[in-house]
Amino acid sequence: MNMFLEHFTQDGKTQGWIEVVCGSMFSGKTEELLRRIKRAKFANQKILLVKPSIDVRYSDKNVVSHQGTSQDAVMVNNAEEILDVWKNEKVVAIDEAQFFDDSILAVCNKLSKSGVRVIVAGLDMDYLGNPFGPIPNLLAIAEYVTKVHAICVSCGNLAQFSHRIVNNDEQVVLGAVEEYEPLCRTCFNKIKH
Repeated sequence: MNMFLEHFTQDGKTQGWIEVVCGSMFSGKTEELLRRIKRAKFANQKILLVKPSIDVRYSDKNVVSHQGTSQDAVMVNNAEEILDVWKNEKVVAIDEAQFFDDSILAVCNKLSKSGVRVIVAGLDMDYLGNPFGPIPNLLAIAEYVTKVHAICVSCGNLAQFSHRIVNNDEQVVLGAVEEYEPLCRTCFNKIKH
């Protein structure tokens, strides 16, 4: 079944589901999230786009991709706030989900049980190559998973690692090309911390 068609239960009610778009930095996660939103808008579906308030890299009001594509969003301090701002929109899109705690799982499950198409984007690994935040568990409960890849800046192969190029060992360091570069497994392992 095409993931962009509505799912129905046996009694004819709309069934929700969860989609996760994951990958490294510069892989196009947010671009893909915004592309899916654009298609839903074209179909006249009501959409709620949220992002964690911690992410103010490009804007404190919009979800913005590294390419500059932008869409109005609601900033939330925690995952539970998503339910507070949800006004029965048919599509709920969540960017930078790695910054939420595991309560995002219950929120996504509740929304999908309410007939909502939930689209989540986030980093699946931190700068050390370890699973990041709630994303691995979201991957486990999602009906649809898309892993996108960047291009390794060292050798040109597909990249799935976000190598931090600044000296900071905190797990969360907001940044872009000044702080991170995408690397493939081989190049990442050559310089792994």
